[in-house]
Amino acid sequence: MNQQYPSLLLEKAVEEFAKLPGVGRKTAMRLVLYLLRQDTAMVEAFGNSVITLKREVKYCKVCHNISDTEICQICANPHRDASTICVVESIRDVMAIEATQQYRGLYHVLGGVISPMDGVGPNDLQIESLVRRVTEGGINEVILALSTTMEGDTTNFYIYRKLEKLNVKLSIIARGISVGDELEYADEITLGRSIVNRTPFTGTM
Repeated sequence: MNQQYPSLLLEKAVEEFAKLPGVGRKTAMRLVLYLLRQDTAMVEAFGNSVITLKREVKYCKVCHNISDTEICQICANPHRDASTICVVESIRDVMAIEATQQYRGLYHVLGGVISPMDGVGPNDLQIESLVRRVTEGGINEVILALSTTMEGDTTNFYIYRKLEKLNVKLSIIARGISVGDELEYADEITLGRSIVNRTPFTGTM
């Protein structure tokens, strides 16, 4: 046992919390001590919610968004524009765009971007399922709304090459978002305008 910890149980809990992104050991210690001060019912509810999330959450069979059912609420909504697909990197981006209330189409969550440095290639992402959705017909426009990074641009170009001969309009969100920014950190007005003012994508920036 590390000498700074009076308990192996405390040390183990801190180690687990410290594995979370953006949580250092000091923050982990503060969180663990906070939970330790709460009543047992509260801590059990907290723990059970995380376990239930992991065991029971589903991914939409159509767009790969997180869902409680086989088809997510957005894809199942008859009032959404099913002819338009907005391609995003992550579920957080879906939430960010939905918060703008400026987009009424459907989504396609890739699960990341192409990044050879991180060992992420096209086959690691939901790109082929996007191609299948477009190939099946009924899609008039695909909006590329990936982060404005080198990896995002590489992924945009790869998708463009996969879809360019499928008779679908390809657009990219307006570059009101600074280069290198991720969508979830853009303010709602800027992000909303970038979608409304999207421009045709021709494979070049």
